[in-house]
Amino acid sequence: MEPVIVIGAGLAGSEAAWQLAQRGIPVELREMKPQKMSPAHHTEYFAELVCSNSLRSDQIENAVGLLKEELRRCHSLILECADTHRVEAGGALAVDRHAFAMAVTEKIRNHPNITVVEGEVTQIPEEGNVIIATGPLTSEDFSASIAKLFPDSKYLNFFDAAAPLVTFESVDMDSAWFASRYDRGTPDYINCPMTREEYDAFWEALTTAEEAEVHGFEEQHGVFEGCMPVEVMARRGHDTLCYGPLKPVGLKDPKTGKEPYAVVQLRRDNAQGSIYNIVGFQTHLRWPEQKRVFSMIPALKNAEYIRYGVMHRNTFLDSPRLLDRYYRVKGQERIMFSGQITGVEGYVESTASGCLTAIELAHRIQGLEPVDFPRETAMGAMSLYVSDPSVVNFQPMNVNFGLIPPLGYKVKGKRNKNAEISKRALEKFAELNID
Repeated sequence: MEPVIVIGAGLAGSEAAWQLAQRGIPVELREMKPQKMSPAHHTEYFAELVCSNSLRSDQIENAVGLLKEELRRCHSLILECADTHRVEAGGALAVDRHAFAMAVTEKIRNHPNITVVEGEVTQIPEEGNVIIATGPLTSEDFSASIAKLFPDSKYLNFFDAAAPLVTFESVDMDSAWFASRYDRGTPDYINCPMTREEYDAFWEALTTAEEAEVHGFEEQHGVFEGCMPVEVMARRGHDTLCYGPLKPVGLKDPKTGKEPYAVVQLRRDNAQGSIYNIVGFQTHLRWPEQKRVFSMIPALKNAEYIRYGVMHRNTFLDSPRLLDRYYRVKGQERIMFSGQITGVEGYVESTASGCLTAIELAHRIQGLEPVDFPRETAMGAMSLYVSDPSVVNFQPMNVNFGLIPPLGYKVKGKRNKNAEISKRALEKFAELNID
């Protein structure tokens, strides 16, 4: 049996390779690291998380929580490693990013059906089944090869930004406290309060701070709403941040018994609890400016930065016109795409696209009927949105209940309604012939 070539060992590529290999199909996994690194990657490990270490909500009443449960039922490698290396984050699934990536890498490299080939791929293989999972930072040469595949179309581009990481010991805990919003779950977030006067000064500095140049990329014109730099968000209005990442609602300062004017939250980034992520602070300010401005947050006045925020370009396809519901290229079904390059947004969504693509391909190779994930499931709803030609102004999309058909009957309360949608989805999921 000829091996399936999977290009890219990020979340989607690693998941796709694993799903195929577990079904007895040989895989040749090609990855350019460590010979060549993208602007956002720092290690040689597979499935490296380049932005947040959070895979978001783990609650079934949340669409991404449903998507995780569906992946677990597919025996997902990414979810298995994430569950093993999770760190406390309230109702969210956050991971020790290095331990997680190392675990994925070890599993992939030790699988008897997977051969890892290091080095940059610059051309799409002319024969055989190929899954392209090179991600939003596809190299220039390979990007040009993909562009030739779609001579009448084009890539779409948007900018993405990563938040800074700080050491726990450098956080002034006299000015902060541990808690989760509304006391839901365990108190896993460090909350850094700001008074009105402190916030005013911070906002003024943030909105006038000097930004870093984005070398080699187009003029900034397509900032994705889900990963908007904090300084861009701040310029939309004085209190915009107070309704976003600095929202104080549900967080009472134990010293005053009242909600502060604004609260910056820090989320644990590793199992030891020695590194924390500044939640929602994706940024592309110059590094000295980040230290100057973020030090105006009282609890971070002496913060030690493990990593400053960075900004990079994300690239994705005009998928509704190019791909089908299995993420296959229309008219050239031997070529498939997975991950953020398809326009799915988020770690879990990228993983799910790789999982779905591999399951469909495995069934095709083995002469079985395709697995048509119905729209009532999160995986099905996402793939059908990405391949829907009626979507005109296609933009990256996180999974959400708006993509899934309504119940058709009323349920009191949003959480109860979402729970019913998830229950229906998992019932539909159980009917699928996945294994």
